[in-house]
Amino acid sequence: MRTLYVTEFITLDGVIDSPGGDEGHPHAGWSFKDVDYVPEAYALKAQEQDEAGALMLGRASYELFAPVWPSMTEEFPRYNALPKYVVSTTLQDDQLVDDWGDITILRSTDDVAAVKATDGGPISVHASSGLAKSLAAAGLVDRYHLLVFPLVLGTGKRLWDDTSTDKHRLRLVESETYANGIQKQIFDVVR
Repeated sequence: MRTLYVTEFITLDGVIDSPGGDEGHPHAGWSFKDVDYVPEAYALKAQEQDEAGALMLGRASYELFAPVWPSMTEEFPRYNALPKYVVSTTLQDDQLVDDWGDITILRSTDDVAAVKATDGGPISVHASSGLAKSLAAAGLVDRYHLLVFPLVLGTGKRLWDDTSTDKHRLRLVESETYANGIQKQIFDVVR
């Protein structure tokens, strides 16, 4: 059974919306604009890239990343080579990019569970707020990798929101605080 983890840039109030660019949020790009850059705060991203066995995205995140990441050969060499899974009920095979390696569309959390049951390295879920919530509700998330930014945005997509009555118990397995106030928090899901 493969480990599935959700990795996010997240604010203190739980917002994961538009950390890297202009995706419609009033504070888009907050992970680059509002916190001083400290390289060691992002070491987790390099570690994830080295350890991942597959990359999983929801449709909206796929549509944001697919036109950009394949050309970022220096920044994301391993991610670009990994098999990718896009979880979507609407995306069609003819809408997939040609230059980003092996991409498979999954239609349901049952399909995700089937991939998770195969052999291989960890499955890394990036961004994809709706997918992350669906996977958590289905009991498929094993771990959360969070870089918590010392910001409160007040509005935007959240990793967890108040529409769910599900309780999820987490165990902190690793943490670190950096000079710019970012905190690395890695949690295992307790079952």
